[in-house]
Parts: sequence; C-alpha cells; structure tokens
Amino acid sequence: MRADAAQNLDAILEAGAQLLAADSSASIAAIAAEAGVSRRLVHRRFASREALRDAVFQTKLDAIDAVLRDARLDTAPVAVALHRFVEGILAVAHRYPIDPDLMRDDAQSYARMLDQRAQVAAFMRRAMSEGLIRCDLPDGMAQAQLHQIIALVARRFPDEPARAADLAVHTLLRGMGRG
Repeated sequence: MRADAAQNLDAILEAGAQLLAADSSASIAAIAAEAGVSRRLVHRRFASREALRDAVFQTKLDAIDAVLRDARLDTAPVAVALHRFVEGILAVAHRYPIDPDLMRDDAQSYARMLDQRAQVAAFMRRAMSEGLIRCDLPDGMAQAQLHQIIALVARRFPDEPARAADLAVHTLLRGMGRG
C-alpha cells in the first residue's frame, strides 16, 4: 500500500472509531469529513458503515494484541508488565475509543476480544499468585477493577497516558486509602 493510501486508511479508521464511539449511527459522510477524505474514498474501501465498524474493531484488536505482546504479561516482572499493559491499553483506548462490547455483533471480533481478556485474566492470576494482588478476592474481581480503573483514567486523562497509567496501577495495587 502506498504511504498516502496507508495514511488515508489510518485516518478513516481513527475517525470511524471516534465518531462511532460517540454515535453508532454516524454516517460515512461524517466519518469521511472527520478523516479529511472524500466519501467516495471511504465507500471504495468499505462497502458499508458496518464493514467500516468491523475494520475498526479488527484494527483496535490488532493494537491490543501488540500491547499484550509488548507488555510480556507472562514473562516480565508483574509490576513492570502491569504498567506496560495499562499504558499501552490507554493509548489504544484513546486512539480507538469504540466500545468493545459492540463487538458482540461480530463473531470474529468478539472471539478475539474474549481471547485477549483471557490473557489478561491469566496475568491477573499470576499477579495474585506472586503476591502483587490479594489472592482472597472473588474470581474476576481484580480484572474487573482493572478494567474499570483504566476506563475511568482514560476519560479523565486522555492526553496524559503515562500519568494515567501511574494512577491506574497505583490505585489497583494500593487502593484509595491513605496508606
């Protein structure tokens, strides 16, 4: 793919993610305008808004796969892997804010998302077994808290991923108490 074509595709996918996150019925024309390309160009690449949405899902999932790989959840020291994961996921959430729960309508995307969540669940079990996170929590609670903390700091600090990651990790590991 030519460099300009790749840039246009990236712009379309990012604009699609932004606008579809705000309004799942955003038009191709609105997405094209936000991306700075013609509606015709978007239609040449994507047969429908649903096809564009599915491409946004795949792109977001590809980015999450890269974060999971780079964080080295199964080999890096747990605290290091946790911070890498959170900072990477915050960047993905900022770039592609489309709600992952919308992936339920696309079986392929949904299966990939569930696999990624399983990887994070395995990492959280590792963090518990290594004593970084309490092991007496109900099953899934630590992962659910991590997910909620990430969502909150992503909204609160959209342009400060390092600060947001520091706060998210500290809150997960130390709670909100003064100690």
